[in-house]
Amino acid sequence: MSSPSSRLLSLLSLLQSRRDWPGDVLAGRLGVSARTVRRDVDRLRDLGYPVHATKGPDGGYRLTSGSRMPPLLLDDEQVVALSLALQTGGTGVDGVDEAALRALTTLRQVMPTRLRAASDALAVTVVRRTEGGVTVDPEVLLAVGTAVRAREVLRFDYAGGSGPLLGEGDSAFRPPRRAEPHHLVTWGGRWYLVAYDLDRDDWRTFRVDRMTPRTPTGPRVPERKVPGGDVEAFVAGRLGTRPVGACRGTAVLDMPAADVARWAGHDALVEAVGPGRARIVTGAWSWDALAAVLGMFAVPFDVEGPDELVAACGRLAARYARASG
Repeated sequence: MSSPSSRLLSLLSLLQSRRDWPGDVLAGRLGVSARTVRRDVDRLRDLGYPVHATKGPDGGYRLTSGSRMPPLLLDDEQVVALSLALQTGGTGVDGVDEAALRALTTLRQVMPTRLRAASDALAVTVVRRTEGGVTVDPEVLLAVGTAVRAREVLRFDYAGGSGPLLGEGDSAFRPPRRAEPHHLVTWGGRWYLVAYDLDRDDWRTFRVDRMTPRTPTGPRVPERKVPGGDVEAFVAGRLGTRPVGACRGTAVLDMPAADVARWAGHDALVEAVGPGRARIVTGAWSWDALAAVLGMFAVPFDVEGPDELVAACGRLAARYARASG
């Protein structure tokens, strides 16, 4: 018969592997009596594991959620995967990345030698995209996520948002935005809320770092599907490689592709076309703005298209020539 401590770990592993276990099946798997299983279950409860006894003809046990986090039992693959996730999973949420580093340190302290070697072999250097040092208040993220889960109308102030100013002079104010929150997503190192804007009667993406939720939240709302039915495709269309309504163009820069990619936005496509030259496909809110973006690389470039971008480069050249006297 196995020792009580190893049997306890085996019991915990079985309880974590599926939802319900009949008592006699557990006893058979462990090679002990039903009475011993009951005693071991009581020991797990003393350690903080919320093991619930299920009723029925056979009776059984179920590991449920409790009021505090008990010790975890992970297999080898889960330990290595968790180690890698803690190294690479930057969140942009105040305090969370530091907590992830502490959790990784704690995990390594108790790893068996073979798993520590595997974890060290997967050690990576993560270059974070700072996005101008933007971070998210975890309280704001929690408030927005709670509204998404509850499907309740969210009222919030939005920094840099547009909308009518009510009142006159110093007493003027902008009313809070009202939206049906549906999805909380990350993109390019930032957190976004995908929501149906009730004041504009259309779908919008809001940067969470610019939101200040108001309480209380509003009534529950019916479930809506984003246009196209795919959240990832919708967000990519608004923020990614195919922004809706954006002015996109193609140019070849006299700069190595690696250097172009370093400074290009996360929605840009960059490819090497020869020694020291790279093609970039990117976009901006206007053709003149896109011409200015290309000029900011401070190297000669050739525009491949479209004609609107060529014309914008001409307008920009005239403005700069006039400004330079």
